[in-house]
Amino acid sequence: MTTERKITVLLVDDHALVREGVREILSLEPDMVVVAEAADSEQAVERVAEHKPDIVLLDVEIPGRHATDTVARIRTVSPRSRIIVLSMYDGPQLLRRLVDAGIRGYLLKSVDSRELVAAVRGVHQNPDRMVMAISRESLSQMQDTTEKALTQKEIAILRMVAQALSNSQIASRLDMAEATVKRHLHSVFVKLGAVSRIDAVNKAVAASLISARPEDTPARPATGRGRR
Repeated sequence: MTTERKITVLLVDDHALVREGVREILSLEPDMVVVAEAADSEQAVERVAEHKPDIVLLDVEIPGRHATDTVARIRTVSPRSRIIVLSMYDGPQLLRRLVDAGIRGYLLKSVDSRELVAAVRGVHQNPDRMVMAISRESLSQMQDTTEKALTQKEIAILRMVAQALSNSQIASRLDMAEATVKRHLHSVFVKLGAVSRIDAVNKAVAASLISARPEDTPARPATGRGRR
């Protein structure tokens, strides 16, 4: 008599109580098993590399790297693993970036246990399937995010803004004219719907476009000729 192989799942969330709840839900399914858990992005990549799970349930707000970076690293160490993101936030910018990074599902944490189980099973059974449980508004706004997505240069500038650097300091670091920095920032404000530098940073952090940790953008070593 043969036994069907179970769907292996790896849980990634920094809240132990959340992991316990999801593990309990999945344990009730005869075709699913949780093989490992992780509490931050580094652990997630390590555990995925070790266990090569069928499904990774990834909280978008875990400590460590940006969610998009974590997704990319997971796909590198285990290309066959399919990633379903769980989040309290469904902003279109974040959704677009995660979809582009290669996730196979995006669920708001307000979903019930049946929706979660159905998503895991559906994504596992069909490698081309994309499962989403998000607001209708965010789904419609995703149509526009390709045009409105921030460029790598804009993100780099925004990270420096988060470090409280002035336009002239940013221009010096990126070897560009200060007017060019201002032009990029204007574009950032328009795309994010921001009204100030602080507002732009807050919205970018909320959408996981940049990290809230300033050390993510290392400063250049001092040359002894610092500008004043």
